[in-house]
Amino acid sequence: MRPSGRKLEEMRPVTIETGVARHAEGSCLIRCGDTHVLCTASVDERVPPFLRNSGLGWVTAEYGMLPRATHTRMRREAKNGQSGRTQEIQRLIGRSLRAGIDRVALGERQIVVDCDVIQADGGTRCASITGGWVALRLAVNKLMKAGEIISDPIVDHVAAVSCGVYAGQPVVDLDYPEDSEAGVDGNFVLTGAGRLIEVQMSAEGATFARGELDQLLDLAGAGVARLVEAQREAVA
Repeated sequence: MRPSGRKLEEMRPVTIETGVARHAEGSCLIRCGDTHVLCTASVDERVPPFLRNSGLGWVTAEYGMLPRATHTRMRREAKNGQSGRTQEIQRLIGRSLRAGIDRVALGERQIVVDCDVIQADGGTRCASITGGWVALRLAVNKLMKAGEIISDPIVDHVAAVSCGVYAGQPVVDLDYPEDSEAGVDGNFVLTGAGRLIEVQMSAEGATFARGELDQLLDLAGAGVARLVEAQREAVA
């Protein structure tokens, strides 16, 4: 039995509320159980120096946790003093979102997706990717409506879910009690078509067999499909 009472293949309740940040071109508040992340997308008509005069756009991300997102207060991170974990997560978010966009169609502009964790209960990077895509989609919609982009640069949905082996059983969408005790855990980023973007897997306390990995991939595919439906409803 999972601590939450969920079935092995059961996701936490997911809600995505859009338009929560008045000034951002795109925004949403995604809630995956007790993990809540505010995602905003900001359009910048400039690109990083290495892309100037290339005709290519860029999507990048920043990630952070508010001081009381966790059980005890965390110190705020200055940008030049970010932990290795924070830097790794925001790079993952950026890579993931870029996999779902045509950078030529985006044009020579940058969209920055900010993901701020308000409350953490496991799976914050996955919620950030899933909600970040919604904020990105809304920002692109605004550019298209204004006539600044001719063809839609977003080629597919991008969403992510965690899976792992808890108490010897493969489970999807780990919350904190499971994540902290899982023998194996991983993060799976997929497109709406079910194609893999990135898989982060590690043995935390026990090794895992190829068959178990296949089980986790199946759980991840079904979990991402449910998240994509939530994304569709949010941006409809």
